[in-house]
Amino acid sequence: MAEQELHNLEVSVLGDIVTTPYKFGFKTDIETEEFPKGINGDIIDSIIAKKNEPVFLKKFRKKAFSTWQKMKSPDWSYLKIPPIDYQDIQYYSIPKTKKETR
Repeated sequence: MAEQELHNLEVSVLGDIVTTPYKFGFKTDIETEEFPKGINGDIIDSIIAKKNEPVFLKKFRKKAFSTWQKMKSPDWSYLKIPPIDYQDIQYYSIPKTKKETR
């Protein structure tokens, strides 16, 4: 088998594995608490409040976010990757816990 044919076969098999739904039935539904997708000052404030973080950490997060907003996305080598959509990422999601009964 030629090298190109082998590569195409490998890509095809890998594609089938990645796109085939899990067929063994194992699934765990976990109730979660989550914030909407996207990042902005309100989301950062909500995360800080939810985690009850100290003032120094709040200042650090706010400064880091402000710095990040001014940064230009890197142009990595000759890679042809699409730009990252930071507003399509969920930045806070945590499983809900049941209250213990005594």
